[in-house]
Parts: sequence; structure tokens; C-alpha cells
Amino acid sequence: MEQDRLIAKLEPAIGRLAGRGIVRSYRKNTIIINEGEVGDSLFVLLQGEVKVYATDENGREITYGTIDAGDYFGEMSLDGGPRSASVMTLDSCLCSLVPRAAVQQHLADEPDFAFALVAQVIRRARSATETARQMALLDVYGRVIHTLEGQRGPASSQAPVQLTQITHQQIASRVGASREMVSRLLKDLEKGGYVELGIKQITLKKKLPARW
Repeated sequence: MEQDRLIAKLEPAIGRLAGRGIVRSYRKNTIIINEGEVGDSLFVLLQGEVKVYATDENGREITYGTIDAGDYFGEMSLDGGPRSASVMTLDSCLCSLVPRAAVQQHLADEPDFAFALVAQVIRRARSATETARQMALLDVYGRVIHTLEGQRGPASSQAPVQLTQITHQQIASRVGASREMVSRLLKDLEKGGYVELGIKQITLKKKLPARW
């Protein structure tokens, strides 16, 4: 079966964890997890990509990051508390839903995985802290620059950097700003010769200025 093949491609410990769950498929743009809901399952992503995000009372979205096949998410609610963020599919996805009791049994059977799980939680907490720091200390332009250069580093005239599968709306969601504001900043940078804009593609042509 296809799901068995996908599970076999995972890291062994994660594959065995996925084998304890129920495999479900999700269409593109499906919300798998809603922020604030109480959940008791961990999701192992077998196929596809998802984004982790939150929204405020006005519907403004901030994207914390994306998760690719081979990784897992939803571990923050294994204490029985509410989900700390929402998760939406970016394309068709296949997930193994592992109930809390099965996760606990997996940790008992494979204690080394507990260290990997703790490390995962720490990495994601650190990333969320960095996002909060940027929102508090940087202006919109500073957050846009951090997002662009944070993926593959700054560019130079001898070594331009091409970012693909990226849209103005995705950047806006990452930095907590409107798409119109992000588009205006990118257009100004393009006029200044710093970037070249394409369809779902941005080429960084040289080091972006710290201030604009």
C-alpha cells in the first residue's frame, strides 16, 4: 500500500510512531488543527506540506512556519491543553494521527525518542520566541528583510539568491502585515535594483539595505 511505502521512508523511530496511528488524507487548504481546540493526537506528516499559523480577532494572520513530509506536529497539546496554533495544508496531504495513549506507549517502548521529542518542542518554542521578538522590535520593513534573507542568506552582485514558490501574501502572513504594504516595499526594492520580482519568485540581487 502507498501509506506503507511512505511510512517506510521515514526515520525509523518516526516510522514506528506513524505505524501506531490512523492514516487520513486531506485536501489542499484544509484546516487540520484549530488554535484553541483541545486535542489529544500527534500528526505524522507522510506526504505534502502544511503551514502553522495564528490569527487575531480581526482575522490578521501570522505564519510561524511550514512543516514538510517526514516531520510531525501537534505535540504541544499532548499535555491535554489547547492547541497553541492552527495548521492548514498547503497541498494534498497524508497524515498518520497518533492518539496520546499511543504516543505515551511509544515513549515507553523507545525512551530515546523522548529526547528527540523534547528537542523538537524546544526548537519550535525558540522559533516562536524569535517570531515574537521580531514582531515587537522590528518594523515591517525589518521583518520583510529578515524573512527574505533568512531563507538562504543575503545576496551579493556576484551571487544572487533566487527564492521560489514564495508570494507577497505568504510574506505578509510571515511578518504580520498587509499584502499591499509588502507589495509596495518589494516594488520599491525592485526600483532600487535590490530585487527582481517574478511569479511566485523573488531574486535577491544584492545585500538588502538595513533601513528603507
